[in-house]
Amino acid sequence: MKKEVLTCISQLGGHVGGEVTLGGWLYRGRSSGKVLFLVVRDGTGLCQCIVEKGKIDDELFEQLKHLGQESSLCVTGTVRKEDRSVGGFELAVSAARIVNEAVDYPITPKSHGVDFLLKHRHLHLRSQQQWCIGKVRHTVIDSIRRYYNDNGFTLIDTPIFTTIVGEGEQTLFEVDYFGSPLHLAQTGQLYLESAAMSYGKVYCFGPTFRAEKSKTRRHLTEFWMVEPEVAYIELGELLELAEDFVCAIVESVLEKNRPELEELGADIELLEKIKKPFIRLTYSEVVDILTGEKATKFMADQLAGFEAEKFTIENRIIELEKPQQGLKKWQQEKNAKELVELQGALGEVVRNIENNPKHAQLAADFRWGKDLGGSDETIISLMHDKPVFVTHYPKEVKAFYMKHDRQKEDVVLNFDLLASAGFGEIIGGSIREDDYDILLGKVNAMGYNPADYQWYLDLRKYGSVPHGGFGLGVERTVAWITGEKHIRQCIAFPRMMDKVHI
Repeated sequence: MKKEVLTCISQLGGHVGGEVTLGGWLYRGRSSGKVLFLVVRDGTGLCQCIVEKGKIDDELFEQLKHLGQESSLCVTGTVRKEDRSVGGFELAVSAARIVNEAVDYPITPKSHGVDFLLKHRHLHLRSQQQWCIGKVRHTVIDSIRRYYNDNGFTLIDTPIFTTIVGEGEQTLFEVDYFGSPLHLAQTGQLYLESAAMSYGKVYCFGPTFRAEKSKTRRHLTEFWMVEPEVAYIELGELLELAEDFVCAIVESVLEKNRPELEELGADIELLEKIKKPFIRLTYSEVVDILTGEKATKFMADQLAGFEAEKFTIENRIIELEKPQQGLKKWQQEKNAKELVELQGALGEVVRNIENNPKHAQLAADFRWGKDLGGSDETIISLMHDKPVFVTHYPKEVKAFYMKHDRQKEDVVLNFDLLASAGFGEIIGGSIREDDYDILLGKVNAMGYNPADYQWYLDLRKYGSVPHGGFGLGVERTVAWITGEKHIRQCIAFPRMMDKVHI
């Protein structure tokens, strides 16, 4: 039999009035007497397919009427422009073929718990939420590569197995390497520095591993990170690079993924404000903000907002829990889904109400010399509608390779970039120590074996120059752009401390 020539749903705009065949899966369907409304997805979008009884074989009509969610099928028909339909087009079906009938698909239109969805991640990827997040992630990764490739950077593939510590021994994954202990790389930075001395401007991009025993929504044990490294650069120039880079990513997503952002309920208005310049604060200024009246008032106002949100959600839940006689089945399913989602939102806002006083107290008690915690970063980023650079942290809380400020010996020339809307750090970077003797002293002070770092120290012996770079976490960036609260949704197969299902 001759294979059908398939048209992608994303291409329907070029076929209005013509006949096409779609190959996909049944996303949802409903019957209205002699008419079936089948929403089909094909990986590029959704299309409502109208099947009228009498226009196709009666037996096939009955099969389609009872076809299970995620059954695969091919449908042929005439393309019509219809703004009220999903995707803006619909198909008047003249023929159909069931490829594989799915029975009792486990992920139903109702909402499911987190653990259930993680166990069925291989199927959950078909959901609209995951599809939209995946499309945004694709654009983020594409724009990352385009930015550096178009701006004179050379891609360097750095090792995943390593013998050295980059970000602290407590978060290293140890592996057996032919009988000898090695570690999964926390960063490609140290290797990248040697490449910068050859190419000038370089970057690496790949998976990164942290054995951090954390179950928060901001942490994964395996995540993707892009790290640029530049020779002959100072801190101010490094901030400008990070600023321009982030703006380029956001602009690209706004241009290519606006429908997906709308479907996800992302704050598009906020994203449109992501323009240069970003807010610039020193660590000391942040300490003053956290411990001052401004933060105290902000947290009190935030608590009042949470209370008002809780009141609104509770009233809507009461309304939805009332008897729903007379409603059509699709309306009942829609209300049931909204109810589950609201119950989840209520749990979230209740946690926010409980945590607000704790976070407010942590901020008030913050003292110079401590590293910023997640709640501290959240407060600072919520207080601004643009990303915030925090620079010049105390040297005691930062990595050994960071260059200390020659004008102020107790701080380093580093920065974190806190994303707006409370999403916290998405970039960490610094100027690297370029003095051989100072770096050797830091290696010894950390208790590391200088012999393991001799190649790294050599970079300071043979043509040392000022240089620096940073790392951007892909999943945190995708979470910020999409408004997704949990980082686990921002990678196809998440790896967390307590969850590795497939």
